[in-house]
Formats: sequence, C-alpha cells, structure tokens
Amino acid sequence: MTKLHSTITAKDFGQNFSWGVAIAAAQYEGAANIDGKGASIWDSFARYSSKIKGGDKLTIACDFYHRYKDDLLLVKALGFSVFRFSISWARILPDGTGKINKEGINFYHRVIDECNKLGLTLYITLYHWDLPLELEKKGGWTNYLITKWFSRFVTVCAEAYGNKVKNWIILNEPFGFTTLGYMLGKHAPGKKGLSNFLPAIHHAAMAQAEGGRIIRKLAAQAHIGTTFSCSQIIPYSDKKEDIAAANRIDILMNRLFIEPALGKGYPVDDSFKFLEKLQLQNKTWKYTERLHFDFDFIGLQYYFPVTVRHNSYIPIVQASEVKPASRKVPVTAMGWEINAHSFYKTIKKIWSHGGVKEIIITENGAAFKDELKNGVINDAARIEYFDQHLQAMLKAKKEGVNIKGYFAWTLMDNFEWSEGYHPRFGLVHVDFKTQLRTIKNSGYWWRDFLQ
Repeated sequence: MTKLHSTITAKDFGQNFSWGVAIAAAQYEGAANIDGKGASIWDSFARYSSKIKGGDKLTIACDFYHRYKDDLLLVKALGFSVFRFSISWARILPDGTGKINKEGINFYHRVIDECNKLGLTLYITLYHWDLPLELEKKGGWTNYLITKWFSRFVTVCAEAYGNKVKNWIILNEPFGFTTLGYMLGKHAPGKKGLSNFLPAIHHAAMAQAEGGRIIRKLAAQAHIGTTFSCSQIIPYSDKKEDIAAANRIDILMNRLFIEPALGKGYPVDDSFKFLEKLQLQNKTWKYTERLHFDFDFIGLQYYFPVTVRHNSYIPIVQASEVKPASRKVPVTAMGWEINAHSFYKTIKKIWSHGGVKEIIITENGAAFKDELKNGVINDAARIEYFDQHLQAMLKAKKEGVNIKGYFAWTLMDNFEWSEGYHPRFGLVHVDFKTQLRTIKNSGYWWRDFLQ
C-alpha cells in the first residue's frame, strides 16, 4: 500500500474537531422513480439533455437507497465521526408542494436511525441541487413563489426530523446552482441569461435565510449553517485591468451570497454595473431585508483557485480565466489547479468578513485517475492532496480562525453532475456495473490519520 506519512495528526486539531465525509442525494441514492419519488431537474436533465458526459443517468447511481446500511458501515470503518447527506426534495414532496410521500419520509428516518445507532453525527443538507421537476415547470428558482415552496419543504423536514437531528445546512453552493443552471446552462435545468440569473440569485438568497428561520423555530437546539463554494481569485498580472477583473469575479464567486446572509446586503462596487442591475431589480421585490440570518456556522467548500485576466470580449464581467494548463501548474483529473496555499487564503478571507461564528469545511477533495492493480487502488496523488490541504487548514486554525470541522468529498465515486460517472472523487471505488465497493489507499490513509 502506498502510504504518505503526514507531519500532522488529527489530534493537532483538538479533541472537539469534527471529521466527516459528505454525499448528496442526487449523486448517490438512485431509486430515482420508485417508492413514490417524483422526478427532479437532474433526473430530467440526465435523461433528455446531451450535456451529461457519456449519457449517464441517475436511475441507480451508487444505489445508496438500498445499500445505505453497508455504506454507513464504510463511513465508520474509515474512522469518520460525521456523515453529511442531503434530503431529496422530490422524494419528500414528489410535486414540490402538496402531498407528502410517506415512503420518502420513512427512508430518511431509517438513514438517521442507522447513523445514530452507529454513533455517527449527522449534518443534513436541505437543498443539494435536485429541485422537483414540477416546480421547474413553473419557473423553478426564477419564480418568486420558490421561497414559499422551499419553506414548505423545510417545514416538513424540520417537523419530521427535528427531534433527531441537530445539525442543518440550508443550501449547497447557491452560486454554483444559480450560475451553472440559470446563467450558463451547463447544469440542470439548462437555462441561460441574466433574465433567469438575476431572479434566481435573489430567490436563493431569500430561501437561504428563510430556511434558517424555519429550522430555528421548529428544531430545538438546532446548529444551523449554509455552504458556499469559494476560491481565491488571483489576478494574472499586476496590471490594474487584471486586478479589477479579479475583483469582479471575487464579488460573484465569494461575496454574492455570504454578504446578504451576514446582513450587509448585496455587494456594492461602483465599477461593476451588474450589481446595479441586481440591486435595481430587487428594489421591486418585498422583504429584501430578510436576506439576513444569524447562521451558527458557515460551510466552506474549496476545490481550486481561479486566475483571471481582463477580457473586454466577455460580457458583464469583462474577465476570463487563465487555465491552469497554460500556466503549467499541478492539476487534478478535472484540470483543476492544486493549490493548498490558496485554500489557506480562502479560509482567512471568509473569516475576515466578520460576523462568521465558526467555519466548517463541508467539502474538499479531488478527482484523480486511480490505478487499480491486483485489487488495490493506489491513489497517492489524492493522499498528497488531502495532506497538503489539511496542513493549510491547520495553519489557519492556529492563526485564530474558528474552524470546527472538515468533511471530505466524498465517501464513494458517484454521479458528478454534467461530468457523469467519469471523475472519481471517492475514498471508496465503485464499480458501477456491479456496485462493488473497494476502499482506496486514501481511505486507509484517512483511517490511520484519524486513529
């Protein structure tokens, strides 16, 4: 077994530090159309669009719906104490609103009960991108009623599980699903343009805060957060045009949702006309002051930094990415730059906002081309990635950032959105033809690290 001896141990982070793995319903569960589950936008997108690599579907995925007991034993065997998973909105409310699906409610009761039996601490994500298709037919996140629909879903979940679950995450990466799904059209539901993007931003920001208020009211002693995928944005040069371009991308990727949540409203920048459009449009909506919620923690999800330069040909942002390949820096199998120092810088930036009580790294990980030989999966590059990023996190923690936990992405290889089953992020290898699970060397590395 390839083994990298880290210079740090889990004990360096303190006794009360939480170590976990994260998964998401759409990427893992399968059982896409059984036991009363309704279709989600990703079920439809995978079935009818041509934007999923290999034409992959979510029908079976990792079959977590049927194999959750064995998979939770894997979490325990690898030494983790926290299991983060999401609830499928369409499994609970097949039409998005209206009638509750009791089979769906009972499934998550079984998962929760099994976690409690195994001594695993639960973090439940309420929205991890799988909007019910029936709501998308009515406009999805572009419809002002989405906050009402989402509130109904959150209420049902809080009433069902609030006496069993303490830790709640409201939204997973709102910038990700609004940009990729409602501006660029690369993810479900495949919409494009500012006319979709602007209302989706506002409605997601509203839902984020309202969801927090509902959980606070209905779930006793709840520990409530929401997650943001953030990156250090690096100017390609010290030219003022490149610095300004980096600032615009930073506003979108790192500030657009956290600042409203912290009570600061949407970011303001005189040089970025896009923000004026957002603020002007939102003046016509009521309750914009309700964007604020006093979250107990902020979930930070980090994968890579972004280097940008000024590009006058790109509308609105006037910026384009300088790809890692052209800069000859280390990359993952996804072509994402590997840069642990940027992880450190990103943690420090989130903390510098003020008003953030604690940070939990709710996702961090990497896809690599794992080598399977004689039943052993050597993923030394992933081990090195984790070791570097844990060291960067420890540095930030020692400098006073209140980091309370780290959840690796992800337990097993799974459906990676528009990339299908091609990228492998897991600590456990999955043969998608047989559903056979094989622990990778990185999984064993985590087991030893956590001991």
